[in-house]
Amino acid sequence: MPPKTKARPKSAYVCTECGYEAVKWVGRCPECQTWGTVEERGATAKGVHFQATASKPATKARPITEASGVDAHHLPVGISEFDRVLGGGIVPGAAILLSGEPGVGKSTLLIEVASRVAATGAKVLYISAEESVNQVRMRAARTDALQPTLYLANETDLGSVLGHIEEVEPALLILDSVQTVSSSEVDALAGQPSQVRTVASTMVRIAKERELPTILVGHVTKDGNVAGPRLLEHLVDVVAHIEGDRQTALRFVRTLKNRFGPTDEVGCFEMEGDGMREVPDPSALFISERDNAVAGSCVTMSLEGRRALPVEIQALVVATQAPNPRRVVNGVDGNRVAMVLAVLERRINLPLSKFDVYVSTSGGVRVTEPAADLAIALAIASAYKNQAVQQRAVVFGEVSLVGEIRGVTSERQRVNEAARLGFTTPIGSGNGTVKQALDAALVRRDS
Repeated sequence: MPPKTKARPKSAYVCTECGYEAVKWVGRCPECQTWGTVEERGATAKGVHFQATASKPATKARPITEASGVDAHHLPVGISEFDRVLGGGIVPGAAILLSGEPGVGKSTLLIEVASRVAATGAKVLYISAEESVNQVRMRAARTDALQPTLYLANETDLGSVLGHIEEVEPALLILDSVQTVSSSEVDALAGQPSQVRTVASTMVRIAKERELPTILVGHVTKDGNVAGPRLLEHLVDVVAHIEGDRQTALRFVRTLKNRFGPTDEVGCFEMEGDGMREVPDPSALFISERDNAVAGSCVTMSLEGRRALPVEIQALVVATQAPNPRRVVNGVDGNRVAMVLAVLERRINLPLSKFDVYVSTSGGVRVTEPAADLAIALAIASAYKNQAVQQRAVVFGEVSLVGEIRGVTSERQRVNEAARLGFTTPIGSGNGTVKQALDAALVRRDS
């Protein structure tokens, strides 16, 4: 009988996203359903346990009461809306990830940030891995962002990027984008999880070692998430996102993660031909200017982060003979509009099942919070009755299925901001039911 040979240990394949382990390579992780994240981790055998050895720590653990508790020092960029989102400015050594859909204005905003910092005399290094130096220079000239201390480079190799950092020694580094830079030491294409992880971890390490604030531009997937491994968002200190509609010039910058400040601040910008213009008071963008009240229009106060912004809800109700009336919405949640229509028909006896209903917001802003329910209800009822809502009325409140009005968060802040803008008649949870709010809000025909 031939001697028995020892079984060869099987190679382990591990998902870099969730840690799922498989005996063979698969293109899609069965656990987290992510493509291209399963990698070989060498030969492992069952029953083999690895034991970590203790080592002497470099610093001793201290009681939390002995910690200094000194806040991070923010350096203002000079763009008040951008500084607001970051909590007061950029912190030295911070790694910031800025994401957004293609064409939303990431590069336009960052070239303006680079110009403002370079205008103070500090060196700024802008690494563009997607555009040539001439293309970036043309954008900077169009937005009046040319500064002698703003250095440009077109590099896709991580080693060359590190060489530029050694040579220029900048005070601010911008890398556009992290998914297009690759390292020659990693056997993978640019944009693969292993490459993104290597590039991001290297840039974060350089930022911490040199106290160099670094802004990384990140691509997004079709569902709006940051492309690449989730580890990318965990590595950085700040995750900021630019959102906006291509059909409108309005852009919102909000933070999804911020180790040095709040995550509920929102910066408002407007895309123009000469760059991104900050809008400190965007109230006029969301309200139509008219002298007289018009049926089918109602103003609500929407909370964007810590800001209370006035938003005009417009509605149009048209009779139809079709068996299935149309329900067209723009800027609001279609499911909430359907619920509001059901409440109006059941609790106030409005026969809206025989009418086409169109609901939209003014200015292209999107409102998804339940506080806009009452404004949607009053706008639809106003359009149906052909009676205008009082011109100085502001409406906010969540509508329940029994027709009652529920309170909303930060109600006092909404009322104060509405009063500052000239709205003297707040209508909300204090009115009790939708029917009572409707009676208080609509202008009487005989008045």
